[in-house]
Amino acid sequence: MTGADPAAGDLRVALGGGTGRPLLLLLHGMGATGDVWRGWAGLLADRWPGRWLAPDLPGHGGSAPLDRYSFDSLAAGLAGLLSSGDRVVVLGHSLGGAVGLALAGRGSDGPAGSGSGWAVEAVLGLGVKVGWTADELGRTAALADRPVAWYDSRAEAARRHLRVSGLVGLVEPDDPVVDGGIVPTGDGRWRLAMDPRAFGVGAPAMAGLLAAVSAPVLLARGEHDPMVGDDELARFGVPTRTLSGLGHNAHVEDPARVLALFDGLTAIRS
Repeated sequence: MTGADPAAGDLRVALGGGTGRPLLLLLHGMGATGDVWRGWAGLLADRWPGRWLAPDLPGHGGSAPLDRYSFDSLAAGLAGLLSSGDRVVVLGHSLGGAVGLALAGRGSDGPAGSGSGWAVEAVLGLGVKVGWTADELGRTAALADRPVAWYDSRAEAARRHLRVSGLVGLVEPDDPVVDGGIVPTGDGRWRLAMDPRAFGVGAPAMAGLLAAVSAPVLLARGEHDPMVGDDELARFGVPTRTLSGLGHNAHVEDPARVLALFDGLTAIRS
């Protein structure tokens, strides 16, 4: 399954494929869409033993907005993708990493071991920003209060989408990855598909999120990621890895190296 196939409830699943278990859930960062994982399709077809899905988070791309954005509400919005008996492995980038932890903390809908619910078996959080200043939170709150902006051309809207999603220099404006993040109107104008109110999600309470997760967790970052440092990740007491030579969007720069981070994190069985 590739392309903008229908998803559960109000979610758009940008990409997906595979059969069986475990289910790999690929969660994008703030402002991006599930299309950011397009470069993973061939890699996962060769190396992932089960299914995989790359949805648009609520309020992003083709997924419906929420009344209020929090890490828990974003995670709750994803739960409709999961079926009874699913064994889920989460790879979340930036915002998606914190949402993945919140999803894991929700746990299965059924008694442990009963097979009547789903369970998250491992979480890899990549480039999760864990340290926030008051000024940074103020800027994101101001972005959340802005009205939707309209652009006179696709190219202009595409450039803005790439800036918001942090993909400038990694993805060209005419790349299909951009298509899910911008919306045309009947009068020839364009806007970002993202609900600007999603910027108001705030900073993740990482200690609390991690305390609620019983599954193995790995926090990773690119060596040149300005959003989070090694010392910041180390203070949470979970395994960490730094990918040399890569930046904040390591999953776009080198998918194979990011996927390899799962080696040794948990036993992934078909």
